[in-house]
Amino acid sequence: MSHAVFRLRSERLARSTQPFTARGSRAPRCPRCRVIPQYCLCAWRPHVAARSAMCLLMHDVEPMKPSNTGWLIADVIADTHAFMWSRVAVDPQLLALLADPQWQPYLVFPGEFVEPQRVTSSVPREPGRRPLFILLDATWTEARKMFRKSPYLASLPVLSLAPEQLSRYTLRRSKRDDHFCTAEVAALCLELAGDEAAARVLDAYLDVFSAHYLAAKFQEPVDESDAAHRFLADYL
Repeated sequence: MSHAVFRLRSERLARSTQPFTARGSRAPRCPRCRVIPQYCLCAWRPHVAARSAMCLLMHDVEPMKPSNTGWLIADVIADTHAFMWSRVAVDPQLLALLADPQWQPYLVFPGEFVEPQRVTSSVPREPGRRPLFILLDATWTEARKMFRKSPYLASLPVLSLAPEQLSRYTLRRSKRDDHFCTAEVAALCLELAGDEAAARVLDAYLDVFSAHYLAAKFQEPVDESDAAHRFLADYL
């Protein structure tokens, strides 16, 4: 079963002039979960309902990175859209999505970098409209550039998250503990929007993905009896 990020990755690979090889590994990977086959994650992909939707704006090679967590969001949230970001061109389907009256878009970005009148810290329920969270899937440096150079996002309200916990994502560490990976940000958005079950499932799925990924990296066994695996078992 494919989803928006899977399709975007396929399109990006088709445009590549040379094969993409993940840093530090040339081992073959499962095409669905991006983990080497002995540690395949596919059997743990959960199913959960959510009122919210996600829109991933992905920077260049993000769809091809095995450690990218936008993929996990698309695995869990059925209404996930994904687009490649470009400074010089905007996908017409992205503009149509943002203009669709069924959605209330929120651009997720730190409020300290935004005009105060655009910033909100809550997601009120609007009759007839569902929240659509726009996530800039990139490194922090790239995300700031994307924010500045995307005029079609300039009129959208900005959801600024102020989480109390520190990031636990260990596959690609930021130099700052308060920089969250894309899946962590999505889970926080889901919680704010009242999709608590989906938020908990995505959090657990991120933990399971990280466990399988790191076990494969170090050739260690996966503990499928840990809390995250046990929690996901009810959503398979």
